[in-house]
Amino acid sequence: MRIIFMGTPDFAVPTLKRLLADGHDVTLVVTQADKPVGRKQILTPPPVKEVALSAGVPVYQPASLKSEEALTRLTLEHPDVIVVAAYGKILPKAVLELPTHGCVNVHASLLPKYRGAAPIQWAVLNGDAETGVTTMQMAEGLDTGDILLTSRRAIPHDMTAGQLFDLLSQDGADLLSETLSRLAEGSLTATPQEGESCYASMLSKADSEMDWNRPAEALHNQVRGLYPWPVAVCGWNGKRLKIHRARDVDPGATDDCKGKQLYTDAKPGCIACGEPLCIACGDGRWLELLDVQPEGGRVQSAADFWRGHVRPLGSPID
Repeated sequence: MRIIFMGTPDFAVPTLKRLLADGHDVTLVVTQADKPVGRKQILTPPPVKEVALSAGVPVYQPASLKSEEALTRLTLEHPDVIVVAAYGKILPKAVLELPTHGCVNVHASLLPKYRGAAPIQWAVLNGDAETGVTTMQMAEGLDTGDILLTSRRAIPHDMTAGQLFDLLSQDGADLLSETLSRLAEGSLTATPQEGESCYASMLSKADSEMDWNRPAEALHNQVRGLYPWPVAVCGWNGKRLKIHRARDVDPGATDDCKGKQLYTDAKPGCIACGEPLCIACGDGRWLELLDVQPEGGRVQSAADFWRGHVRPLGSPID
């Protein structure tokens, strides 16, 4: 098939590579503009652009797809299908109607659940036991198009959003490969989305703050759902402490705390145990901190952090 590929971040890279490996004629890659990255604000191309250029595929980076110039550029490719994976921009009706077989989107959720920008993170934040990938025939609404194929994947209790991201990006590539094969055969039937939908809004640093009045499991999900970005944050003696890894524990059941000095009546947000470092939560359970990063410091084990920042048991951490 003649394909225009639209994608931007790391999630889209396996899909582009799979299209090339499957022998499709990817005539153009459309991606977002290069952006400043890091403390030195070095202008950096999107991951998809780097892969495209290394494969010798032309790259197009329009500010918008709504202009006549953009539509003319895409029309010149005479695409059989436009494949979209985490491109990050809305496709106008004229672009949706351009390819012979329409536009096929690879979306990292089991639609209609988690339409929007951050479906992987919100599946983890909400403690879902399962998620997956959907290929759909794109329509004008936000992730509202008819479903082509889906694949499912369990979410282990300790899996982070970053780990799930890597797995689903590969699942998406595999599912898209099968979708295009069956689309070419004419053996694929699109199915309207059914069931309750929800929106997975883009995350920001405002989502990082830990509220210790919440249940321990919810806080554990917050830590793993916000990793590797924007990372869960709490206070510690007037400074900020990033929590990279944690787990929820039952004070009466964890072997780690047996024989250790405890403060079993600790209120939410107070230190219940120092070794291991456990903070009391709103439901009577504790959140054990495993890997943390103090303000201005490096990532370290909570045990190492505690040895340098010992505080009285039962005291609030901030």
